[in-house]
Amino acid sequence: MTEFGTRPLCTESYGSRRARRYQPLPDGTLRCVPDRADEQAYRSLRDVFMSIFLPQGYPESVSPDYLAYQIWDTVQAFASSITGTLATQAVLKGVGVGDETSTVAAATVTWILKDGTGMLGRILFAWSKGNKLDCDAKQWRLFADVLNDVAILMEILAPAFPACFTLIVCVSGFFKCIVGVAGGATRAALTMHQARRDNMADVSAKDGSQETLVNLAGLLCSLFLIPLVADNLHLTYALYGLFTALHLYANYRAVRAVCMETLNRARLRLVLHHFLRWGKVPGPALANPKEPLLPGCHHQLRLVLGAPLHTVVSSTADFQKALEGSSSNYLLFFNQSAGAVSVVLHQQAGSVDVIKACSHALVQEALLYRDVAAFAVEREPLLALQWRLREEPYEKDWTSVSEMQQLMDKIFPAFLTGLTSAGWITDRNLLGPEEWRVDWAVGGKKSR
Repeated sequence: MTEFGTRPLCTESYGSRRARRYQPLPDGTLRCVPDRADEQAYRSLRDVFMSIFLPQGYPESVSPDYLAYQIWDTVQAFASSITGTLATQAVLKGVGVGDETSTVAAATVTWILKDGTGMLGRILFAWSKGNKLDCDAKQWRLFADVLNDVAILMEILAPAFPACFTLIVCVSGFFKCIVGVAGGATRAALTMHQARRDNMADVSAKDGSQETLVNLAGLLCSLFLIPLVADNLHLTYALYGLFTALHLYANYRAVRAVCMETLNRARLRLVLHHFLRWGKVPGPALANPKEPLLPGCHHQLRLVLGAPLHTVVSSTADFQKALEGSSSNYLLFFNQSAGAVSVVLHQQAGSVDVIKACSHALVQEALLYRDVAAFAVEREPLLALQWRLREEPYEKDWTSVSEMQQLMDKIFPAFLTGLTSAGWITDRNLLGPEEWRVDWAVGGKKSR
């Protein structure tokens, strides 16, 4: 029984943070009974802090990995703020701050060259790698932070090489702008993953508030450190090494904490191999910790999704043979001598078709580099194809091409069902196909 011996008329909650009860009184009014009085002050302070630095509706409005990622992201931001201060001091010393023989004009020219080189780097990197950043956000995030530490080290060492100072800081500025593009783009991709209520703007804004608070704490610590390191190079290098190690470790833990439900090529390779070997599809929580964060960890075929037709077919006969027996919205061409797989996508190919095409290419890769005898799914047909692949050129054996397509038509439906049941998102993907599409008759239907 509650106070006054009456049961609450209703209860009210704000997300999962707090609850209160409403009780009817004898005079007909409604009384709000808040949380316990001894917890009010603590909860009020906590709620104010959460409303400032966490998205509205936390934790329901964000992904389950949000808190773990943000904690490690906070640690790395603090460490980066400290090392950034050390680099700023070194650059200012290098351009002549405190040196009576230096001129303002020389310092200005150095700074303009540094910024101009960085702007050029920003444009070139966005042009060359911009469309790849979504697909491998974890790898590029780690790459950005490692490159940032390299750039900071160059700035700290630059005053020791006055003859090459301008060149060093220009290269450092070039690296830092690449870091800005890669870090900002991957942060946007992670924000899209974290936002679960179409609240990307709120998640991004609160992430900015968290980073600002951490940078402020870093600046306060820097005020105490700068007098200590002003004329002590050994202490500067020691602090750089300490905070860089913390920065890299925190970044590694942050990206490892991210559990993405969309499939990129690395995650698709993991779940497909697990399915072929055990007959079950692992969920995102099992696959994400095994995702490689460094490139070139395994033998891989070069895969082009959405390849233009003229790069893979040079005759009408080859195109007709590729179409025979194919009922999918893609055509796969394997060049064994070049170690490359090219996939031509149909005009009507959707996300599931792209996942199937990439899975087909990964099975082809497994036939080359893995022991398919350990597979539980379609082991005998795969062994026969593997033997034939090693005995004769696959790209000229159209019988093998047709058999492989038929085998994928048997494997993929069960694999797709397993993906959906395990919690993977299949209506969109991060497999990074190119934009080329071809219109041909599929399964007897006429093309438009």
